[in-house]
This record gives sequence, C-alpha cells and structure tokens, in this order.
Amino acid sequence: MIVTAKRLEGIGEYYFSQKLREIDELNKQGKQIINLGIGSPDQPPHPDVIKVLQEESAKPNVHAYQNYKGSPILRKAIADWYEKWYHVTLNAETEILPLIGSKEGIMHICMTYINEGDNVYVPNPGYPTYRSAAKLAGGNIIEYALEEKNDWKPDFKLLKAQIKNSADGRSPLFFVNYPHMPTGQLPTKAFFEELISFAKETGVLLVHDNPYSFILNENPLSILSIEGAKDVAVELNSLSKSQNMAGWRVGMICGAKERIDEIIKFKSNMDSGMFLPVQLAAAKALGLGKNWYDDVNAVYKKRREKVFELLTLLNCSFSKTQAGMFVWAAIPEGYKDGFTLSDEVLYNANVFITPGGIFGSAGNNYIRVSLCGSEEKITESIERIKASRKGKQ
Repeated sequence: MIVTAKRLEGIGEYYFSQKLREIDELNKQGKQIINLGIGSPDQPPHPDVIKVLQEESAKPNVHAYQNYKGSPILRKAIADWYEKWYHVTLNAETEILPLIGSKEGIMHICMTYINEGDNVYVPNPGYPTYRSAAKLAGGNIIEYALEEKNDWKPDFKLLKAQIKNSADGRSPLFFVNYPHMPTGQLPTKAFFEELISFAKETGVLLVHDNPYSFILNENPLSILSIEGAKDVAVELNSLSKSQNMAGWRVGMICGAKERIDEIIKFKSNMDSGMFLPVQLAAAKALGLGKNWYDDVNAVYKKRREKVFELLTLLNCSFSKTQAGMFVWAAIPEGYKDGFTLSDEVLYNANVFITPGGIFGSAGNNYIRVSLCGSEEKITESIERIKASRKGKQ
C-alpha cells in the first residue's frame, strides 16, 4: 500500500487549485464564469522587457546551467532598484539572492531555519503559503490575529508575552507582509521601526514579504530601510505584480550576507539558476522608470472604482485607502461567512470572488476582489449580479 509522507498530514490542496477546477467544470457547462478571484496580472510586461528575452534567447551561448546565486547583472539591477525606490543599500555580491519566484523562497527560508517543532508565527488573515510551507518544514504554526480595529497590525504587547525563545536559543520565524495581503493595509516607517524593535526584543527572525509595494501606492517601503533591520530580518520581493511578470517566476531574497549564505545552502540543493535570458529581461524590467509604475497604476485605479461599485451593490463595507491589486471588504449582515456570499455570487451570477476565510479564520467575514480583470469584465460582473438579485426579488 502506497501512503504519502506524514509531513503532508493537514496540508490540503491549495484553495485556488481546487476552485479553478470547479470553475473549469462550470465553464464546460456553458456558464462563462468571470474570475475576479486570483491576483495574476492580465497586462503584459513592458515591450522592451519582452524584446530582451527574445534577443537573448536567440544567442547560442545562453542555454547552459546558470550560477546558483544568479547573474551578476540581475543582482546589480536588484541592488540599484532597492537603492532608487526603497533607499536601501545592498551589496549585490553578498546580500541578494535571486529566486525562481518568491513563493519558492518562502519554502527555502522555512527549510533553512525550521527544526521539527519550532514555533513559526504567521498572520491571520495572511497568505496561506506561509502556513503550509512552515508546516511542511516541521514547524509548529502559531497564528497571530490581525483585526480591522487595529488597522490589521499585530498586537505587539500580546505577542511579546507569548514569545519565548527555546532553551537552545533558537529564534522563531515570524512572517509579516506589508502592504498586507489580503487587507491592503499600508505600512509606515514608524510601524516598521516597531517591528524591528519587537524582533530585537523577542529574538524572532522577521520574514517580510513585499510584493505589493508599488501597486496603488505612491511611497514604496522596504523593511530593510530601517536601521538595524538586517540584524533581524530578511525581505522577499518579486517582479510578479509590479512588473506584470507573474509567470516568469522571478523573485529575490534580500538581507545580511550571513542570511543569504545560510539560505543558499538549501536552495542550491533544490534548484538551479534561472534561464539567463529571463534574468537579463528581469534586469531590464527593474530599470524601468516612474512612467511604467504610473501607467500600471492608472489601469488599476480605474478598475478599483468599478470594484467599489460592485462591492457597494453587494452591500459590503470597505476602505478606499487600500493598496495592492485587491479590494478587501466586510460582508453584510445576513451571511454566515464570506464563503456563503462567494458561492451565492458564483452560482447565481457566474462571477467568482474570493472568500476571505481562505486566508485564515480572521477573514471569515470578508471577501476579496481582484483588480486583475478588465473594466469590461468588472462591468459585466456588476450587470450579472444586478440581474441575479433582481430575479430573487
């Protein structure tokens, strides 16, 4: 009898993997579902980025295995990007590790630092991969609640009372993510300073996940801009959202040389360097100017207004100051949870929106709508919901 490893116990298939199969089945029935659930940019990268990929791929000498630490050209581009936009100085040789997507980097970090039974703190609500990757690595998951009344920020006083270093002095991992997904809460410099102080006091290693800092946000921040951050934190970042390159799988870990050296011990045994033309195209993307970000955000701003209209139609409440490529909203009274409202809209209006409960129990009374659908699709979604609700009256 073939059985799976115990490490998979309690690990379910990723929610969107399951839901997309269901949506495929509904489409086969002729439903033509509009998907406003997943945050995969529907716009292409800059044409110059694609041109670099095409031209470099045609060269005969770029198809070999690549350096495990990434191309020096890409690492320099990342360092320059951090300097220009985040005002963070990084050593391109020692403090940057390119990744085949930052989601994979979460697993690399977990496998590097977690021993069986080690405490790992993850936000609730938060990105589900933090939980699953830490659990696969043998960690003991401790969820810390984020609440709307606290602006979706941790209760540091409560956490300080909870966290105790293990007898051997090992530091627990503490995942944090601002601008926050799924709530869109923006960070401030003062908040990041409080996080660094908290980490120094408690001994945790902060893992800051920062893929949304350019989306509908005029002031991108990195936790590494705070004095002393490299002593207690590493930062994950990505080109998936800000550069419209989700399928290209280009990310990075930035931090102190010691952390990069530790993480590469695991990473170098699990994968190889990225295809060189992809790295060179990514370097081009990181060198784009303010006009690129302004143009991307102009599209998202228009879409966000339409999503506000959709959510108002559903009688949801929401903040208009959210960042990122989603809108997070509280469901109206009369619904058991966000799953109930999501299913109602899916089955009655053929529109999929994400139930907040997939991000943790603290998201049960919320839904999340993606801005990665065209204005036309969002408008059509509004009309479908109107028609479905009119039919119920």
